[in-house]
Amino acid sequence: MYYAEAELVKKFEQEHEFFKTQLKLGEEILWLTQKECIEAGPTIDETLELVNQTMIYHGRKEYEMPAKIGIHPFDDVFFHAMPAYVPKNLACGMKWIECFPRNPNEYNLPQTTGLLVMNDIMTGVPVAVMDCAWLTAMRTPAVTVLAAAALHPDATTFGMFGCGVQGTEHVRFVGHTLKKLERIYIYDIIPERMDELIEKVKDEVDIEIIKAEPEEVVKSSEVLSSATICVREPIYFGKKEWVSKGQTILPCDLNTFWDPEISLEADKYIVDSIGEHQLFDDMGYFPDGLPEIFCETGEILAGLKEGRTSPDQLIVCSNIGISTNDVSMGHKILFKAIDMGLGIKLKL
Repeated sequence: MYYAEAELVKKFEQEHEFFKTQLKLGEEILWLTQKECIEAGPTIDETLELVNQTMIYHGRKEYEMPAKIGIHPFDDVFFHAMPAYVPKNLACGMKWIECFPRNPNEYNLPQTTGLLVMNDIMTGVPVAVMDCAWLTAMRTPAVTVLAAAALHPDATTFGMFGCGVQGTEHVRFVGHTLKKLERIYIYDIIPERMDELIEKVKDEVDIEIIKAEPEEVVKSSEVLSSATICVREPIYFGKKEWVSKGQTILPCDLNTFWDPEISLEADKYIVDSIGEHQLFDDMGYFPDGLPEIFCETGEILAGLKEGRTSPDQLIVCSNIGISTNDVSMGHKILFKAIDMGLGIKLKL
């Protein structure tokens, strides 16, 4: 547990007094739609700055965040409850999010939906409920590209598997941290999604984007990421024989997409949360065994652990999403929304 020192408690009290000027605490909450969250949300650069600082707090253990718990009505879906407390960001709340990959095709609904509840730290009362899909789409690639820059700063090539919301955002984000990037290779099992990705980012990404077959993506890219699905049995889509020493692989889909032997044989296996990976191991998501964990991503970003120490190291950095980033993003969105006069007040 992390208990705040006196100076932070004063800030909590100040924030509590501010909330009292905006809401009847304990009687009202502010409701923010996805559109309003986007309007009040941070830019890519602001997101990178916030997530980087939050990951450093995580690396320094200046937070409280239990491993995400979930329910799984079907084998290919999940609901996750993700509480977190980041005292130095004055952020406290919980995300309730679900992922149903079949939704777009079968129900014409988004794959990922959910809500974020933000609380007043001094009293615990809820102060806001907001969409969390957009902020999740922003904080996830932020962690990937920050880790990529820390582990492989001179990379000129990047490969992305999965061209949905997360894949698109990764392509938008990656050039902000990998400053020497020359080419981005992409692949999706649904070809039209690659064209859709290119169309969506064409006005803001001036790096060459190349549609390629899976083997070419892997063999052509120094840094790779995947944002596909999370299921208990690995699908072995990313083949071990395609991977070379010196690459950096940053999956967002746990142990699903890549041949598990890649992670087991990597020179360093880094994760965003040891506790969460151990929990998923207990649930059967690592049937070949959880690789030996070198450290957490936040420890790399905080400078507490060394990342790449030689050019021929194969590094896998698995970032499946931690709620410290969610509540920190939610806090920033909430205060900007209040400043902009967004949202409606609802009775509790």
